Amino acid sequence: MAQPAGTLLVSICLFHNLFSLEKEDYPPTVDYIIRKSETEEGECVFPFSYRNEIFYDCVNFNAKHKWCSLNKTFQGYWKYCSFSDYAQCSFPFWFRNMIYWDCTEDGEVFGKKWCSLTPNFNKDQIWKYCN
Repeated sequence: MAQPAGTLLVSICLFHNLFSLEKEDYPPTVDYIIRKSETEEGECVFPFSYRNEIFYDCVNFNAKHKWCSLNKTFQGYWKYCSFSDYAQCSFPFWFRNMIYWDCTEDGEVFGKKWCSLTPNFNKDQIWKYCN
C-alpha cells in the first residue's frame, strides 16, 4: 500500500516541476538562458514591470550582467543591456523647488552627480547616478 502512495507523490512532484518550468515570469538564470536564449533584437522598454515591481533601468536579478525586458510587463522576452540600453536621464526634471537641465549634486550626501529618470523627482523618486 505504501508503494502506490509513494509513486503517486513522485508523479505529482514531477508533473508540477514539468509544468512550472514553462512559466516565463522568472528572470534569466543559467538554466533559462540554455533553454531560451536572449533576444538580440528589440529595445529595452522602460519602465517595465517584473515581479510586481516597476523598474526604470536595467536590473541584475539572477544573472551576471544587467538585463532588461522587451515588454512593458515582463513576458520572458529580454536582453542583456548594452551601454545604449540603460535608462536616460529625464531633462528637465523637478527637484524640490528647482528645475534642473543637467545632472546635479544637490541633495546627494557624497557629492556625486545624479539625475531623475522621470520629469518630477519630487513625486516619483526615481533616479540614477550620472557618468
